[in-house]
Amino acid sequence: MLALLSTFFAAVAILPAFAENNIVSPDGYERSAVTAGGTFPGTPILINKGDDVDISVHNELTDPTMRRSTSIHWHGFFQARSSYADGPAFVNQCPIPPNTTFHYNFSTAGQTGSYWYHSHLSTQYCDGLRGVFIVYDPEDPHKHLYDYDDESTIITLADWYHDPAPEDTNEFIRTATVPNPDSGLINGRGRFDGGDEVPYAIVNVEYGKRYRLRLVSISCRPLYNFSIDGHNFTAIELDGVSHDPVAAQSVDVYAAQRVSVILEANQTIGNYWIRAPPQPGTPAVKNLTRAILRYAGAPDEEPTTTRQDPPGHALNDAEMHPIAAEGPGKLGNGTADRTYIFNITQPFAGANQTVDVDKAAFFQINGTSYVSPPVPVLLQILSGASDARDFLPSEQVFLIEPNEIVDIVIPGGGAHPFHLHGHNFDIIQTSTQDHPNFYNPPRRDVVPINGGRTTFRFKADNPGAWFLHCHIDWHLEAGLAVVFAESPAENRDGPQKQATPADWQQLCPAYDDLDPDLQ
Repeated sequence: MLALLSTFFAAVAILPAFAENNIVSPDGYERSAVTAGGTFPGTPILINKGDDVDISVHNELTDPTMRRSTSIHWHGFFQARSSYADGPAFVNQCPIPPNTTFHYNFSTAGQTGSYWYHSHLSTQYCDGLRGVFIVYDPEDPHKHLYDYDDESTIITLADWYHDPAPEDTNEFIRTATVPNPDSGLINGRGRFDGGDEVPYAIVNVEYGKRYRLRLVSISCRPLYNFSIDGHNFTAIELDGVSHDPVAAQSVDVYAAQRVSVILEANQTIGNYWIRAPPQPGTPAVKNLTRAILRYAGAPDEEPTTTRQDPPGHALNDAEMHPIAAEGPGKLGNGTADRTYIFNITQPFAGANQTVDVDKAAFFQINGTSYVSPPVPVLLQILSGASDARDFLPSEQVFLIEPNEIVDIVIPGGGAHPFHLHGHNFDIIQTSTQDHPNFYNPPRRDVVPINGGRTTFRFKADNPGAWFLHCHIDWHLEAGLAVVFAESPAENRDGPQKQATPADWQQLCPAYDDLDPDLQ
């Protein structure tokens, strides 16, 4: 079992076992999965502001149809001076072999809000290793706006696949056709086309009360258009960052994004459909991706409510502005110290296009498709790599220096939700804007590239090795990523020196000694 010690202490220990194979059936179809704590979604991690964590991951994976090594990413946490614990395989660590225990020990460094965790080895998290990680703030500046914020008000949005991820991945690489989910799940429950009528998840509310709903996308691919029949809501958080309240009736939540909304239960007592049709998705999957909002005193039955189409005002990132305490516009309006323009291309895309399975080169950034380096980038930094030419592969690792203001410009290239590790960023120009906003731009760690020019800005104030990648896991596997080597010298010396524990140093030799079928 996965257990949490009391959060009254400064350190929160999370005990094994963590990664194991179990039979699950969230949509009524039984299959073996990679689980955290034996369930899908995985056991939720719930802590308070200021808590540190020591997460002991014991790898008990045995199913040969899926990956048996693993690594875990704690999505959204900065990992200041603990880049080793960020999790991406071959960027920050070698994978954890079977029958091996590895400790992720890091400070939450005052961060609060909605986060999550997932495997970061190939497409393994599509097989189930994903769950929520919430850091509650007893002094939340928005606390006066809601009455309830607890485990019962967390809403996960997930895609689910009946075939093991390696099988889907190989088919994707062979044909350039991204797998479509067999079902969409809300709080781990859903139905697939032609399947049984599995009970939908229920979110219970009481008339007159206000609820902070934490929408957490643990998706491998789709975005979810979230709405609740007959209800409005107010958005207050994007990806762990508090923003000024904005009213809306629906919100698109892309893969890996988190949005907190306040729902006032002010409608007639009854049952109402919660809807989150995935895009892309078949018409049947879109229609079946539902849950139930149930008022106290309502009958135990499915709703008969209908959805307004479109369901009122859709929240736009450009409307969101960080609260004053978050420092709106803190990165200034001057020219960036360093600007990268990343052009996305798909030179091998096309129906029935057969390519070399070992290259997986469907996506390129500036003409190069990302492949995992032979040695983790962080290990290369700690071994002395200081210049861009020192890194393997050098064309995929970008060097940034201490305290630089960095702009990333992506001219377009499809609906790709890009995630930057180790940082939040200011979206100074969303794909819907025709001019930049330096004064109070939205701040988060995942931004969708919706076909239009998008620019986001961050400060290089966190030495480490940091991934920037599309969070559609199939696209990452097909090369849509780069790595930043941030402040190499500061990783090795000075107050921000990376301290790597003994079990981290043992991962690469242990992984390299595995039989090929376990790698």
